[in-house]
Amino acid sequence: MLTELAISNFAIIRELKVDFSAGLNVLTGETGAGKSIIVGAISLLLGDRASADMIRTGEETATVTAVFDTGGNEEVRRLLASWGWEDEGEVVVTRTITRAGKNRIYINGNRATLQMLCALSENLVTICGQHEHQVLLREENHLDILDEYGGLNALRDEYVRSYEEVRDLEARLADLEERRTRRSAERDLLAHQIAEIDAVAPLAGEDRTLGEERAVLVNVRTLADLARRAYDVLYGSEGAVLERLKTVSDAVREIRRLDPRLGVTEGELDSIYYQLEETAFALRDYGGGLVFDPGRLEVIDDRLERLSRLKRKYGPDLEAVLARRREMERDLAALGALDEDLAAVRDRLAGARRVLEERGEALSRERRRVARDLEGAVEGEIAALRMAGARFAVVFREREGQEPPFGPRGMDRVAFWLSTNPGEEPRPLSRVASGGELSRVTLALRNVLAGTGSAGTIILDEVDSGIGGGTAEAVGEKVRQVARRYQVLCITHLPQIACFGERHYRVSKAAEGDRTTTRVEILTEEERVEEIARMLAGPGTTGTARRHAREMLSGAAKKGGVC
Repeated sequence: MLTELAISNFAIIRELKVDFSAGLNVLTGETGAGKSIIVGAISLLLGDRASADMIRTGEETATVTAVFDTGGNEEVRRLLASWGWEDEGEVVVTRTITRAGKNRIYINGNRATLQMLCALSENLVTICGQHEHQVLLREENHLDILDEYGGLNALRDEYVRSYEEVRDLEARLADLEERRTRRSAERDLLAHQIAEIDAVAPLAGEDRTLGEERAVLVNVRTLADLARRAYDVLYGSEGAVLERLKTVSDAVREIRRLDPRLGVTEGELDSIYYQLEETAFALRDYGGGLVFDPGRLEVIDDRLERLSRLKRKYGPDLEAVLARRREMERDLAALGALDEDLAAVRDRLAGARRVLEERGEALSRERRRVARDLEGAVEGEIAALRMAGARFAVVFREREGQEPPFGPRGMDRVAFWLSTNPGEEPRPLSRVASGGELSRVTLALRNVLAGTGSAGTIILDEVDSGIGGGTAEAVGEKVRQVARRYQVLCITHLPQIACFGERHYRVSKAAEGDRTTTRVEILTEEERVEEIARMLAGPGTTGTARRHAREMLSGAAKKGGVC
């Protein structure tokens, strides 16, 4: 529950600190005193949007701090643990707004994000006011309220998991089918390209080998002539190199016989002679073996042209062409695996859809059972709020147009309908409920749902809208019932409701110099009498109004309130 609220430089509040207790805390005061500002400050701690306009004129920073007793709140403990923080049975939440836009959130002294604040606060405080009236009027919220009342969230979570699995598999199947459609042409292209390469059957480096052979064929006559001329110079003509070298060898042999100091030996000359002789014979054989073959040249040219086309299309060289073929073969194999993936996903999707249908039907059956219980419970509550004869109905509506049978929240579309007068058929809430009736329906639902939430504090703002007299007293008794299970902060203009409070706070404005500020003070018993009397008679409080105020407080005490 909320034990302490401190507000600094927020709207017209300069400094404010209020302690709250368990049970029913009522806040009263004249219109414009600042009651809504206090609710606004608490809303800021629940994650509402922060604005520099909220800062008190002339100040640079506004701060709101709340202390909550969280003993026994398992959801709060789980959240704190998930963030790595210890649960000490108390949570201190601070939110600071600056005109420079550097806003800060702290939870137990730890810097926190807005998402963390929202996750935490929904387990601490619920505000029921005009906002909740609007929530109640929107049909899209009715299914959530029904599931919350029936404790169907676990069943719904199972359905949602199945729904998300089906959606994921449907998206996966659509993607695979699109890829298959797109790749059917790709499959044909890959097969054609592989066949095109295989028809040529290139070998790595083949183009270089053929190029060398072609160069020989094209230059046969030149090569033969060069070989013949070289052979003649070395061996075949008169006065050839080898013949002259023989003369040199004989001369060296004679010199060495007469003078062994010559550094050239006959053996060295013989070695040179034999090497040149082998070279001459090689040139002779090479030239003799050269034959111009126009048929072979044509074959080579055709082959080189085919290889060249492959290189132009698939790579700069034959190694790249062969690498591309291997890659295409892998892609073709992957396309074959795509068919297998499609079959597997279709099987999984069929199974997931069966599970979704089973869970959807189970959830729908439970909702229809719970709906009858909710109708009875709400009708009992609104009857106690002076709406005797009113009928509350949970209407299951057909899904519209092309809507699929299974939606993200189940198979059902639900709307709350109301009949406020006997004999009238129920109609949608938004079309039949006045402000006062809507306030009572909201309070009835809040009382019915009181046991289903984890928030320890409920703030009732303007729950008395459009009502008065005996109806207001009935509403007060109902608020007191809610306060038996939860801490309630009730902001009211009606004395019939205020007299049921266990603690009574008066909100007022006061001038401080040339500025106005809001004050909150807890009232003594006599001060309560004066405040209730003021609410009954206005500023000119009379003795009659005081007597009536005491009677109301006494009556509330006898019904279980505190005077």
